[in-house]
Amino acid sequence: MSNPLPDHQMFGDAYTPSQIAERVLKMGVTKANADATTLLILGIMAGAFIALGGLLFAVTVTGSNLGFGITRFIGGISFCLGLILVVIGGAELFTGNNLLAMAWAGNMISTKAMLRNWCIVYLGNVIGALGMVACTSWAHTADMADGTVGATLIGIAQSKVHLGLGAAFIKGILCNTLVCLAVWLAMGGHSVTDKILAIIFPISAFVAMGFEHSIANWFFLPLGMMLDTSGNVTMQGSILNLVVVTFGNIVGGSLLVAGVYWVAYVRGNK
Repeated sequence: MSNPLPDHQMFGDAYTPSQIAERVLKMGVTKANADATTLLILGIMAGAFIALGGLLFAVTVTGSNLGFGITRFIGGISFCLGLILVVIGGAELFTGNNLLAMAWAGNMISTKAMLRNWCIVYLGNVIGALGMVACTSWAHTADMADGTVGATLIGIAQSKVHLGLGAAFIKGILCNTLVCLAVWLAMGGHSVTDKILAIIFPISAFVAMGFEHSIANWFFLPLGMMLDTSGNVTMQGSILNLVVVTFGNIVGGSLLVAGVYWVAYVRGNK
């Protein structure tokens, strides 16, 4: 009796990079044509998921005596919760959707369709992240560990508003390069386990190295403003960070991942 499964599924092999490129192209077309209500709802979910990952990161690193690098790495693994929920749960994340640029470069979707997806999903992500700011406040999560979790959250927000704009832009590029690589690798897996393992190292790396994620910052900065009584987390600094990091994320995801892989695997193909 013949085996009904393709060889790559029977032996558990990942999709090849060229096969991943084909899957990303098809995903881009599907996402670009999704209705606005679906995109918005799934975008809200993704914003909340990323915020949950950010909150778990803050709780994990608070009070750690393991040393800087190990603490950051373990915190990064904790933050992976956000993208794991997005990818496995099927939500829509703006930074990951920068991969739609591959379908756009291949003339499979229009500029209008790509920007429509990005704008709706970004709005949903912001709503979800701000919703988690409210939930975190109502749950008094910052009071954990005698208030040191709150101090950690304030410190995270302060470091972001005091970050130079040039550094924020580069950190945004590097962040979404790794985020989109995590999504790319997850597209190469067949099982839930494959996808989770593909996500862990790129995401924990960007967190450990202090790169900047725009949607996570929509959670950290408003929450930091709420908790900070010293006025160091300013509205102006927060807005500048969010704008610059967002554009950095777009460059990293759409140019350095979608663009590079389009040149490598799609360019010239009919």
